[in-house]
Amino acid sequence: MASNDIHEIAEKKLASIQQRYSSRRRRLVETLERADHPLIATDIVAIDDDLPQSSVYRNLAVLESAGVVVKVLTNGDRAAFELAEELKGHHHHLVCVQCGLVLDIDVPNEVEELLDSGLAGVVAAAGFSLVGHRLDLMGRCRDCQ
Repeated sequence: MASNDIHEIAEKKLASIQQRYSSRRRRLVETLERADHPLIATDIVAIDDDLPQSSVYRNLAVLESAGVVVKVLTNGDRAAFELAEELKGHHHHLVCVQCGLVLDIDVPNEVEELLDSGLAGVVAAAGFSLVGHRLDLMGRCRDCQ
């Protein structure tokens, strides 16, 4: 997706909850757009030291409320953030249970179809209709093994 499209969508999503697409929020979105994996707030501050940490936390919460970013739980109660699937595309995660590293992974279409069809009965039995899925695979990264 083109960067302009991402900013247009982010601005509309924020407007829908009566929030502005401020320059700091735009910089946060740009930082997450350039990242090749979800980032924790301190990583974002390290990448763009003109963004104060308190502002990063506050603005991530607003962007999450608007559906611009999503939270990915890592180890413990630590969270990393990335652009929402609508902005970044469908993918899954490998999460290190020891250090909290989160890596994006793509799985083959056949696996995606197996997930959806394999879970359809469980979903229907619970009275839901499936609209999508997120898959976080937990393990230990190369450095923590």
